[in-house]
Amino acid sequence: MSDLGLLKKLLDGAAVEWKPLVKIGGIGTGSRNTNEGVPGGKYPFFVRSQEPRAINEFEFDDTAIITAGDGVGVGKVFHFISGKYALHQRAYRIVVTDENVDSKYLFHYFRTNFAHYLTQISVHAAVASLRMPMFQKFPVPIPCPEDPEKSLAIQAEIVRILDSFTELTAELTAELTAELKARKQQYNHYRDQLLSHPSGNMAWKPLGWVGDVRMCKRVMKNQTSAAGDIPFFKIGTFGREPNAFISRELFEEFKGKYSYPKVGEVLISASGTIGRAVVFDGEEAYFQDSNIVWLENDESKVLNKYLFYFYQIAKWHVSDGGVIKRLYNDNIKKTLIAVPHPYAPEKSLAEQARIVAILDKFGTLTTSLSEGLTREIKLRQQQYEYYRDLLLSFPKPEEAA
Repeated sequence: MSDLGLLKKLLDGAAVEWKPLVKIGGIGTGSRNTNEGVPGGKYPFFVRSQEPRAINEFEFDDTAIITAGDGVGVGKVFHFISGKYALHQRAYRIVVTDENVDSKYLFHYFRTNFAHYLTQISVHAAVASLRMPMFQKFPVPIPCPEDPEKSLAIQAEIVRILDSFTELTAELTAELTAELKARKQQYNHYRDQLLSHPSGNMAWKPLGWVGDVRMCKRVMKNQTSAAGDIPFFKIGTFGREPNAFISRELFEEFKGKYSYPKVGEVLISASGTIGRAVVFDGEEAYFQDSNIVWLENDESKVLNKYLFYFYQIAKWHVSDGGVIKRLYNDNIKKTLIAVPHPYAPEKSLAEQARIVAILDKFGTLTTSLSEGLTREIKLRQQQYEYYRDLLLSFPKPEEAA
């Protein structure tokens, strides 16, 4: 049997009747507010997000399909519950009232097709908020309506196949995710061993021993624009995509007069995500003063790439006396780094290069594995969705005719 014959074989020539949701289920909302949830509560509390909360009092005790009524979860958040639960006032519950419709079958169909249905009924814009008529008119296919027993058997088989796929996909995803986590932990272990366990051949030195802290010249807000010649990285866009730019004229002036990183020097975030490191690749860009800094390093004592790896494990002396935690220049200069053979420069640099080569290899392997496992998880999810869509792609009335 080909993939395309799955649903055809299940139907075995049986007719399909399309019913509006209002004819087969009761539709309603909850009455709770989000802040009524409590950690470790006795019952699930469904709000408008994919992760339910908890609560100590329940509102309903039944089998229901839950979906978000507004916000970013519209058409994306779906839950199936059987038992006691509470519900947010802007989340909807659908309870099957037709004895010839399997609740889990409706859940699978609803979750698969409701978002597409919303795009069809909303011609001009995305749906941000659901209203009762939208639910009431949602069409649901009922196989073999003239024979309720056979209809329920078909629905049950669809549920069995999709539940099996869901379980297998979840198991594989969990296994691959655990494998990825284990490999990253292994990489971190070896990195930490190589960079933070001084022996007789290693000693702790302050970063101020390596070089002075530098930063770019201050750029005022009115000197930036949403588009322009030179990307201007602020703390919020550091290591990502820029959302501000400065003119080439200002860039050339400041680059010529004030401190500017050399290719290979390691930029670090001094606020926000403290210690985030980016190796400067020489691409024309400018960086927010105070928040993005670097050590001026001629690599006579420490290699830049060695610094880059060390920054990943550095125990920064963060100042938190003000509103925002940040690294001041003195904090950075006092931070300790383990340097091999610090008083034998040639030997020291050779050992640093050896460590960097090992970590580069580990980094490449970890990245490759990460990309491979992420791709595998995506493929398994796509495979599940493929078969799910085949099983739930019932012929519309005009197609059947």
